[in-house]
Amino acid sequence: MKRKVLSTMVAAAFALGAGAAQAQLSDGMLKIGVLTDMSSLYTDLAGKGSELAAKMAVEDFGAARKGIKVEIISADHQNKPDVGSTIARTWYDTEKVDVIVDSPNSGVALAVNQITRDKGKVFLMSGPASSDLTGKSCSPNSVHWTYDTWMLANGTGKAIVKTGGDTWFFLTSDYAFGHALERDTEAVVLKNGGKVLGKVRHPLNTQDFSSFLLQAQASKAKIIGLANAGGDTTNAIKQAAEFGIVKAGQNLAGMLVFLTDIHGLGLQTAQGLIFTTTFYWDLNDGTRAFAKRFSAANDGKFPTMVQAGVYSAVTHYLKAVEALKSDDGTKVVAKMKEMPTDDPLFGKGSIRADGRKLHPAYLVEVKKPSESKGPYDYYKIRATIPADEAFRPVAEGNCPLVK
Repeated sequence: MKRKVLSTMVAAAFALGAGAAQAQLSDGMLKIGVLTDMSSLYTDLAGKGSELAAKMAVEDFGAARKGIKVEIISADHQNKPDVGSTIARTWYDTEKVDVIVDSPNSGVALAVNQITRDKGKVFLMSGPASSDLTGKSCSPNSVHWTYDTWMLANGTGKAIVKTGGDTWFFLTSDYAFGHALERDTEAVVLKNGGKVLGKVRHPLNTQDFSSFLLQAQASKAKIIGLANAGGDTTNAIKQAAEFGIVKAGQNLAGMLVFLTDIHGLGLQTAQGLIFTTTFYWDLNDGTRAFAKRFSAANDGKFPTMVQAGVYSAVTHYLKAVEALKSDDGTKVVAKMKEMPTDDPLFGKGSIRADGRKLHPAYLVEVKKPSESKGPYDYYKIRATIPADEAFRPVAEGNCPLVK
């Protein structure tokens, strides 16, 4: 397990009040573990950028100035639930990690979610998407921060069906995330009068989509729904272009698309794609200022919504610890739910009893090359989905925490 200490913030001197706050931390400090993908298909959308976002959150919060010592470590879960579980147990049991953040893989996240609950720690999920994390698998120790499969399905799926894309064929990543995204999107398609003509599941991080795309092509469905993410999405789109699928009249629906995907594809290939996101660097002055700082420290790469979610989640966690003057995991999450959320990237929001973080979502369209004015100027906002409509109603999730 490769780990790297990103920062250790120690106050040389601080006021009595700040000292009292620190004195009630279990071991005199907060330890944040960024559990992410450092070596595979989700590296660009999370990875080192998620580490950087956590570090920036600690610095912007002013932990050192407030007398709160914070250490950040990281590890690569390799998209394997058993590896992620081993890291989580080791962090909690022997390395005194207080909170794990990110985890862009729903299979890993579901495993770490249960371990976190058993250990009484905190899990802040920005990368995983399965809506089960605030449904049947909800936990009093976890917050699902950035997006989920219900939001993606209802934002993108509903918009496409309503504009004539009423027959679908799914290309689905064959693990917990893909299954949940396919399930939630199919429900939206059927609810809005559409039909699903077929589906095929592909291995995670596959390089050859030819047989899957040929099945989708043969279905004659108007929409080929890509229930995958990261490198799987970009590879499928590139190979669909080689097959001439879009030119022949079928359209692709990227159910989970990131800024890094569009950057990798290029506007010539990605133009016209419609999808849902909860963060875009060019939304307002606050997001633009963050993106400028982030990209300067990240080899010019702009932040994705996963990385923005890490920043936002860590910021609110630190506020809760400061207010509570304790790092007791279950109590901190309860405090996070009690306090309204507010940061420059997601604005004002809240956290429900089921652990679902609420904020607006945005239906976006990828610009044509002629419409882009500079690096990473890729999206046009087609619609803003209010926070109370963007996510699944709390009563429909079957979360045991909701009475």
